[in-house]
Amino acid sequence: MHRRPSHLFPPFILLVVALLLTGCGVDGDQAALCGKLIPAFDSGPVTILDTEALGGDEPALRLTYRTDTGPHWIACRFGGRFFDSRRHELVAVATDRMGRLRPMQFTMLRIWAGLPAARLGLPPESGGPEPGPRTDWAPLLFFLQQLINAATVACVYGLLALGYTLVYGILGQINLAMGELTMIGAMLTAMGAAGLGMAGLGSLPLAVLGVFATVMAFTAVQGWTMDRLVFRRLRRTHSHTPLIAAVGLSIAYQEGMRLLHGARDWWPAQFLADRHELLSDGAFTVTALTSQAVILLMTGGLYALLWAIMQRTAYGRAHRACADDVGAAELVGVDVDRTVATTFAVGGALAAAAGAVIALYYGGVNFYTGYLVGFKALAAAVVGGIGSVPGAMLGGALLGLVETFWSAYFAIAYKDIVAFGLLTLFLIYRPDGLMGRSRGRGD
Repeated sequence: MHRRPSHLFPPFILLVVALLLTGCGVDGDQAALCGKLIPAFDSGPVTILDTEALGGDEPALRLTYRTDTGPHWIACRFGGRFFDSRRHELVAVATDRMGRLRPMQFTMLRIWAGLPAARLGLPPESGGPEPGPRTDWAPLLFFLQQLINAATVACVYGLLALGYTLVYGILGQINLAMGELTMIGAMLTAMGAAGLGMAGLGSLPLAVLGVFATVMAFTAVQGWTMDRLVFRRLRRTHSHTPLIAAVGLSIAYQEGMRLLHGARDWWPAQFLADRHELLSDGAFTVTALTSQAVILLMTGGLYALLWAIMQRTAYGRAHRACADDVGAAELVGVDVDRTVATTFAVGGALAAAAGAVIALYYGGVNFYTGYLVGFKALAAAVVGGIGSVPGAMLGGALLGLVETFWSAYFAIAYKDIVAFGLLTLFLIYRPDGLMGRSRGRGD
């Protein structure tokens, strides 16, 4: 049995150590939050000169900066470190000219910054219950909260990864324009949600479901058209031409949407945003939104429907036959062109579902939405085993967990490095993914 050379392991051990060291020293998120408070004390352009971690029982840092009036500093103290649920909770602020802010000044700073009381370590507004003392359960509850948050991210990556894996399973090619179908789904969902809001129907689940189904159908047609006009003509090409064509389609979709609708973000109203308290120890409360449960049920339903289609229908049998051997499938009468076109349509519908989740849950969609999400979903498909339907969902879940927990416990700026670092490791040490199978040259 071939063994991979052991000398490859030390560089990746060093990579892991380097990533872990990003959690040492100054927390980048805390420094960014502290820096956003500078305009409350100084006007004009600001240049950050130095960021320094301060000692003490609670984590604190000091930013030294320069303005038109000379060098100054601001110090911020937070309620927790990298693995603490209170790492974004600001508990005190001091400056070189005012010293430590008094409670009333701190309250005014909260109002100016537009940050909630929980983010600034202040008691809630009058009339609400006072938070209880912190207990040993808070870290566990914070961990559970991140699991809930990761589930929604995993749904987005898993749905789009299914689109990638279906096309790859039948053609052995990666359609890099799949992320732009997610962008189209997100933009159309945002427009539809805005239309429902103007008509006064935004709170009706059936109306939102109608928009969702319409967007999926439209994007399925886009996927079918993409194959019919571009990829079918390149099917017999044994080169990188289909990959280059996919890149061209991706750019064309991005620029077309930018020219039609501009570069601004669309922020539709959140769907089913009722918040439910699940667990609490008095200091930290685990919450979930109704929309998160709906997204989980929707994703599970779409996956179950896809499984039934692949196992119980003529299309599913044709897809499996083409995935095993396209030439043999064609010899026994399978309509390969129709099967591939249907696969592109199904992949487009799943990509639109991922885009709808982004629009209705996260918001802030624009012509560039599908670019990074598309590459992350591709990473999820590769990690799970591209070509495997269960592997796509597994890879989406794994990438969602890694990204969410890194953002919660470490500097959020490094989450994309970690996501694609994970892809690199799998490509080197397990190129077929967790549940994939190798394809020969003739596949």
